[in-house]
Amino acid sequence: MSNYLITGGAGFIGSHLAEKLVKAGHRVAVIDDLSTGSVDNIAHLLTNTSFQFARADVNEQVVLDRMASECDVIIHLAAAVGVELVVERPVHTIETNVSGTESVLQAGLRYGKRVLVASTSEVYGKGAKVPFAEEDDVLLGATSKSRWGYAASKMVDEFLALAYKREYGLDAVVFRLFNTVGPRQSSRYGMVIPRFVRQALNNDPMTVYGDGQQSRCFCDVRDVTEAIHKLAELSLDDERVFNIGGTSEITILELAKLVKKITDSESEIIFVPYSEAYAPGFEDMSRRVPDVTRIRNITGWSPTIELSQTIADITYQHKSAFKNE
Repeated sequence: MSNYLITGGAGFIGSHLAEKLVKAGHRVAVIDDLSTGSVDNIAHLLTNTSFQFARADVNEQVVLDRMASECDVIIHLAAAVGVELVVERPVHTIETNVSGTESVLQAGLRYGKRVLVASTSEVYGKGAKVPFAEEDDVLLGATSKSRWGYAASKMVDEFLALAYKREYGLDAVVFRLFNTVGPRQSSRYGMVIPRFVRQALNNDPMTVYGDGQQSRCFCDVRDVTEAIHKLAELSLDDERVFNIGGTSEITILELAKLVKKITDSESEIIFVPYSEAYAPGFEDMSRRVPDVTRIRNITGWSPTIELSQTIADITYQHKSAFKNE
């Protein structure tokens, strides 16, 4: 049994991870300021004696210090998330990501803990080499485009984590997430599948941004948390950066059609220019495909849950929410 601390543990991914670790017999503490997370996500865990929750920002040093001193492993998920939030609040995005990660790394170093830092496929930027492997070069857009501020902030997080490893010997690990999806994910910050599902169930127009030919690889959150758990418990040598994501590629237009079919919706699929959805000059990537060879070779992990099953589970959750409204 290990003692885990999850920052951002009341969020979409964090709550699933907390649930998984508690079920596996571990003790789990969560720190979350609920700025994007929700106590509803962890309500079923609050009475469990193996679970502890503190409502606080990771930059609240006294709280973080105490919780870090009592754990074995820190999994740092707290971050600004979602394209809409990134575009609308660029200062908050950069400051939250960089300062929060620095606080966590300092706490991990102070008490000699293993620290896993969540990063993102956004760090690959505008790279055209597909699939993206961990050691590939990256190409970011101009600094005038706020989207790249998010990517750059997560790159700084990675640089910091790896620098703490090299310079101070901190047991730091970075994992890059590619389009994680599943129940509890909110559509508030531009997440595409919960937005499509809600629109489809309401028979509202399903809004596809751009021409819909951009493609992504989606990975169920239950597969993602399994990968994180494996990385947290495995003894690692030189490899310290890992992609975690699905390997089946689908265009956003195909995704909209699949959601429409699974929900048995009468919604019309319409196209919305990026300039209307986000901001003039917004740049999107045509493909985002991970190479998961490294994590598969080291941990044996590979995704197992089909996208259609994930969409069905999200649909069930949304229908249940409608009944309770």
